[in-house]
Amino acid sequence: MAANAAAPADAAVRSLPAVSATGLTKSYGDKAVLRGIDLEIPAGSVFALLGPNGAGKTTTVQILSTLIPADGGSARVAGHDVEREADGVRKAIGVTGQFSAVDNLLTAEENLLLMADLNHLRRREGRRRAEELLRRFDLTEASREAVATFSGGMRRKLDLAMTLVGDPRVIFLDEPTTGLDPRSRRTMWEIIRSLVADHGVTIFLTTQYLEEADQLADRIAVLDGGRIVAEGTAEELKRYAPGGRIRLRFADAGSLAAAAVLFPYATADTEALRLEIPGDNSVLTVKAVLDALDNASVQAESLVVETADLDDVFLQLTGEGSR
Repeated sequence: MAANAAAPADAAVRSLPAVSATGLTKSYGDKAVLRGIDLEIPAGSVFALLGPNGAGKTTTVQILSTLIPADGGSARVAGHDVEREADGVRKAIGVTGQFSAVDNLLTAEENLLLMADLNHLRRREGRRRAEELLRRFDLTEASREAVATFSGGMRRKLDLAMTLVGDPRVIFLDEPTTGLDPRSRRTMWEIIRSLVADHGVTIFLTTQYLEEADQLADRIAVLDGGRIVAEGTAEELKRYAPGGRIRLRFADAGSLAAAAVLFPYATADTEALRLEIPGDNSVLTVKAVLDALDNASVQAESLVVETADLDDVFLQLTGEGSR
């Protein structure tokens, strides 16, 4: 009877948001870092928090992972209040910071076994878990090598593997691919995707790489000056930025000049022989541009249609735009 009664309770916990926060504030002296943060992140999803340096991203992660207290507001992670039930939160989460926390003097295997001991796993279970994670992160061949010899990508993979030893339900990744080369970054992306798709883990990601958020996140929030200034899917956020643009390239300066007369609101690059026309990227707009060129007997070498991207959104919504 007790087992049957527990099942609905477990299902209820799984149906709750993995992370929720209301009115989180944090100041250091006279400097307000967070000015009232509201969040709600569904379980089994990837959430990305974007923002310039000093926006409050790391402070938000530190509060939600119980590393520091908030000055005001409330938050729950994996069904536990971060202030009153901090131990419950810590048992349910994993945290990978901006800088690798691995021990350089130990091997990859020894780092994982040490983490297994810290999670109070039995010796046999700890070894099984370490072997599984080494295999999953493609570190088996290097498992007996000192971490000091590892590349940056290998260290970040090991760092994330150590986070997974305790089988967390929510993982906080604070700038997880900082300093990695493009190949290592994409490898990390694949690992993050598999954690969500195959294991139902919730990922809370902070990043300054806008492509990273676009590639991985189900929902994105933009943090600036301690406040959430926008939140939504990548496509929803792109609507905040001005419309896209049509880029025309010409064979010579004369053709560029003739086209510039047709589109006085466009921006001409005389060195690149390129004309950038702001527009909504609809078929009708592109057709109108081509018709105008054709009617004026102006020949373009190439035409590229670009939509607004997260770079545009970031600049539009944050203080980076004014800088």
